[in-house]
Amino acid sequence: PSITLRSTAGMPRARATLTINIGRLLFQFPVPIILALLINECKWKRFNKIAQTIFTFPYFLSWVIVASIVTNVLSLDGMVNSLLAMLNLDKTNFLGNSTLFIPLLYLTESWKSAGWSAIIYLAALSGIDVDQYEAAGANRWQTLIRVTLPNLKPTILVMLVLSIGNLMTGGFDQIFNLSNPAVEDICEILDLYIYRITFGSVPDFGFSMAISLFRSVVNCIFLIAADRSAKKLGGSGLFG
Repeated sequence: PSITLRSTAGMPRARATLTINIGRLLFQFPVPIILALLINECKWKRFNKIAQTIFTFPYFLSWVIVASIVTNVLSLDGMVNSLLAMLNLDKTNFLGNSTLFIPLLYLTESWKSAGWSAIIYLAALSGIDVDQYEAAGANRWQTLIRVTLPNLKPTILVMLVLSIGNLMTGGFDQIFNLSNPAVEDICEILDLYIYRITFGSVPDFGFSMAISLFRSVVNCIFLIAADRSAKKLGGSGLFG
C-alpha cells in the first residue's frame, strides 16, 4: 500500500516535469539559435567577441548565486517591487505567484545558458562555405532562409533530439534554489521528488531508485522516437 500511494503521488511530479520541459523546448530551445544567428549577422568582429563574452558569462555562475540575485531583485522588498511602489503601483509576488513562476524559470534559464548553447550553433555557422552565400545572390533574409538555416538544420536536429531525450530530467538545480512552498505544487519535478524521498526524514532508497529507473526508461523511449523522427526530417540522427 505504501508503494502504491507513493507511486500515485509521483504521477503529478511526472506530469509537472513533462509540462515544464515541453515548455523549455518551445520557449528556450530557439533562443540560442536566434542569438547565434544575430551574432553571426553582425559584421563587426570586435562586437561579436564582446557579445559572446557577455552572453556566455552567466553560464559559469552557480544556480545558488543566480537564485540569490533573482530573489533579491524580485522579492517583495526587492528592486522591482520597490520601483513599482515608487510609481504607485501594486507590488507583485513574482516568486510566490504560480502563474508567473514557470515563465520565470524559462527566462532565468535562457539568460544563464543561451550564450553557452549558442557556441555550438556559431561553430556550425562558421563551417558554412562562403561560396554558397555568393552563389545565392540574394538579400540577407533570403540568404538566411535558403542558405544559413538549411546548413544549420543538422545541428538543430541533433540538439533537438538530445533535448527531447531529457524531457523527464533536468532543471533540478534551478528549481531547488528558486522554488518555495507557495509554488511547490506546480514545480516539483521528478528529480526534486527523488531527492526528497532519498534524503528525507525517512529515506526510501529502493523506491527512489525505481523512480530513477522509470525516468531513465521514459527518456530512452523519447530519445529513440526523436532520433527516428529526425531521420525522417532529413537529419543523420544519433545512431547512424
